[in-house]
Amino acid sequence: MVEDEESNYILIEKVLRNTNVEIVWAKDGVEAMHLFKENSTKLDLVLLDIKLPVKDGFEVVKEIKEQNNNIPVIAQTAFAMANEEQTIRDLGFDDYIAKPIAREQLLTKMMTFMS
Repeated sequence: MVEDEESNYILIEKVLRNTNVEIVWAKDGVEAMHLFKENSTKLDLVLLDIKLPVKDGFEVVKEIKEQNNNIPVIAQTAFAMANEEQTIRDLGFDDYIAKPIAREQLLTKMMTFMS
């Protein structure tokens, strides 16, 4: 998970607490790429905030997909409108979830890619 706001991380961590999901947390785009390179063979999915310090989510998804186009990347964004979904997908994301994140929606989207 790439999320710079600790409160958002805590919310998602609580949603995933009773699942078999292990979370690796990066707080900015540079840290995300470092952790991605270290853990790329262990990762099944990336939850990626778009608005990040240092390197934004658009840059990060591009780098991730250049290294491993098969790993699903779900954008987390407070800014997505329904008409922006195609733009987000065109930029390399496999899906997106709007903030505030709803528990069932997050789990459903994750299971779509992890099953």
